[in-house]
Amino acid sequence: MLSTKSLFREIVDNDESFRLLCSIAAGGEAQGGWENARIAALVPPGERELAPKIARHGADEDKHGRIFHALLGKRGLAAVEVPAETDYTMLLERRGIGLSHERLKTERPLTVRDIITYLAHSRVTEQRASEQMRLLLRHFADHPDLGRAVRMISEDEDNHLAYCHEELLRLSRAGHERAILRTLHECARAEIRIHRDVSLAVMRHMGRILGWSRAKGAVLAAGIHTAYAYELLIGRRRMVALRTPERRNALGGPTTIPVA
Repeated sequence: MLSTKSLFREIVDNDESFRLLCSIAAGGEAQGGWENARIAALVPPGERELAPKIARHGADEDKHGRIFHALLGKRGLAAVEVPAETDYTMLLERRGIGLSHERLKTERPLTVRDIITYLAHSRVTEQRASEQMRLLLRHFADHPDLGRAVRMISEDEDNHLAYCHEELLRLSRAGHERAILRTLHECARAEIRIHRDVSLAVMRHMGRILGWSRAKGAVLAAGIHTAYAYELLIGRRRMVALRTPERRNALGGPTTIPVA
């Protein structure tokens, strides 16, 4: 029977598919780490209190990248080159979502509008990350190799999402509500499409590695397209709504130690 759990288990139990999965994840986290570090360095004078939280966000992303590399190392595997069509973070940048690398490579301080762009982008992508890690946590919490890593990353992603809600609400109260909502909707629409495209690309690569039948591939592709249609019409509301988080000042503390 084809289920989410059986699908994940099949991918995790095969060295080549596991290597590709971890390589994709590690690459995205490293990218996020660099981006947040540059944003923290360029925070505008009026938002300097944000800099340590943004730096903490980046440190968490770097930590996650190291965790995925450590998981590969435990199985004697090395990372592989990430296929361009599966590079979620770079595809978002090419669509103009978030702050461009060209902008972040300059030494010119960011503006409040840039910070709104960064936070809105993070709020949408961290929603995705939080949901994905909770799904993995549901299936792998007791896994001897993945359990601790998944719990740690899931906790961090929930903190990142709470931080984005809190800071966007603060800026909304400061008079930026319209700009925030407009940017959130732009980011959500683009992210949903890119997530669909990346999911289809990852599925094709996994199918090739694992020898999936055309029928199985068709069923999985249909599921991805159905999820995309739902998100575009209804599900994206969860990505653009802002609410006071239960976790306050979620990125105000020290970073946690990664899995060895």
